Amino acid sequence: MTVHDAHMVYSARTGGLFRSDKVYALTGADLTIAARETVGVVGESGCGKSTLARVLVGVERPTRGTVSYRGRDLWTMGPAERRETVGTRIGMIFQDPATALNRRLPVRRVLRDPLDVHRRGTPAQRDARVRELMALVGLPERVADALPGQLSGGQRQRVAIARALALEPELVIADEPTSALDVSVRAQILNLLLDLKERLGLALVFVSHDIQTVRRMSDRVITMYLGRIVEETPASEVTAHARHPYTRALFSATPGLLDPIDPIPLVGPVPSAVHPPSGCPFRTRCWKADARCAESMPDFTANSGKTEDMHRFRCHHPVSAGESTRDLVVQAGSGAGAGADAHAHAGVTPGKDGS
Repeated sequence: MTVHDAHMVYSARTGGLFRSDKVYALTGADLTIAARETVGVVGESGCGKSTLARVLVGVERPTRGTVSYRGRDLWTMGPAERRETVGTRIGMIFQDPATALNRRLPVRRVLRDPLDVHRRGTPAQRDARVRELMALVGLPERVADALPGQLSGGQRQRVAIARALALEPELVIADEPTSALDVSVRAQILNLLLDLKERLGLALVFVSHDIQTVRRMSDRVITMYLGRIVEETPASEVTAHARHPYTRALFSATPGLLDPIDPIPLVGPVPSAVHPPSGCPFRTRCWKADARCAESMPDFTANSGKTEDMHRFRCHHPVSAGESTRDLVVQAGSGAGAGADAHAHAGVTPGKDGS
């Protein structure tokens, strides 16, 4: 699947009498997902992760740009073809299984519903597929007639995963699939997803606030900030070798088993998606920002070395390859004034997608 220059702009409830404000939820997103690849998506709340997930799964049509599956733009297809393509080739696991499942239908009906809608096989074959799906995700047969409200949170999420796999999709979008679960259950679901990915040969997009989990689950990590993709990094290198200051700040604030938390300080609130800053949106919180950052959003720059085709970032002043987190903590602490110059140029360009 490929997303090219995708923008999502919503109308807000604020603004004037005749013209409402615009929310720039996604701006210029470019992303390609290869077969059997796991792509993790990280960023703070409101950065556009879930918007990107909804665009990928065809729930929302981008305001501008294209979403292509096997070279075909989803939104130039006829409604019937798009419904067939999205419904059978792309699965979605939602954040809260308690609201994602129809509470009035037993598990058997929840899992059979996609098979009925797309008319897969005979009634007997559909019943057999339901039993197969339950075994695949580790659900006992006795819960087939239970309602979602009678199940535990982990069991409900297993049902949601089974439903996403019902039509044997090639790509699964998991939007915060473990955020509503207890820690012990979360580990079970993550291990289940990893196992299913390998067994079924799935491509997976994993959206989460749990940054270390994303690193563990993924082949490649996408960092988003205020609706923009600002870096793509091989997961094995993201902690120590990411080049965008924001990516390094995110991963510095997460606990590790061997090293204590040593967060890179970011000063100031996240800018508004209604009135985004000009130039680079991260400049109002970045210790490296200067007047150049206020003037333009940099293009993607490829990292040098053997992973050049996998690692790219958008920054006028990227982190040097050999800089440690401790170096960046010192820089950010002593370079707070550098961001002040960017604040002085905090112009807003409504109607131009925040750039």
